[in-house]
Amino acid sequence: MKVFQVRLKLYLLKDIAVSQMQEKLTSLIDKGFAVSESMLQMHEDNRFKNYCYDMPYPVEKDKVYKRGKVYTLTIRTIDIGLARYFSDVCVNSYTDSLKALTSEVRIIPQKFIQSIYTLTPAILKGDKGYWRGCMTMEEYEERMKVNLIKKWNAFENEKMDENFQLYIFMEFLNKVPIMMEYKGIKLWGDKFSLQIADNASAQKLAYMSLGTGILEMNSRGAGFVSYKWL
Repeated sequence: MKVFQVRLKLYLLKDIAVSQMQEKLTSLIDKGFAVSESMLQMHEDNRFKNYCYDMPYPVEKDKVYKRGKVYTLTIRTIDIGLARYFSDVCVNSYTDSLKALTSEVRIIPQKFIQSIYTLTPAILKGDKGYWRGCMTMEEYEERMKVNLIKKWNAFENEKMDENFQLYIFMEFLNKVPIMMEYKGIKLWGDKFSLQIADNASAQKLAYMSLGTGILEMNSRGAGFVSYKWL
């Protein structure tokens, strides 16, 4: 498995508030899927999308991205076909508020990962809303681990043994839930860091999460993680 990182330069055609940016980015990314039948099928299928993205950099102090300025968007994926799409097709995509200009691609090397930490809120969708009101910490941790294992199994077409420790320490980085708005719906998530365990399975999933994101709605901008090597 390889994690591909694509950095897109974005030109803003309108001012965009930080709270609206993830939905605007999703529209830009999704637009190009129609150029390929296989990409469109992937986009429409109910399956793991195997990509994730961060918020554009730099973030303005007043939380409004400015018309006429250029920002850098980081997209990651474990799918080489998607990496080519993001680097070749997305640079020709535009919407009424965003235009992609250039792309730069690199592979993140596999090294021992000491920790990962979310840069965008990790979202866990439940029937009863935000997880803290209806789920224990143990259930939340299990849901996160199982989600990563399912992503691995689906991509590698194998069944990973689930009897291992994923991390040795978890720290939440927010005191109150963080809101993410998508299509008029308010979703609540968290930012956290994980100190990854020293075993092969944990290291594999930690590396994969750099390209897939953690928990859910990763192709909508949630659960994007950064990392620290040992």
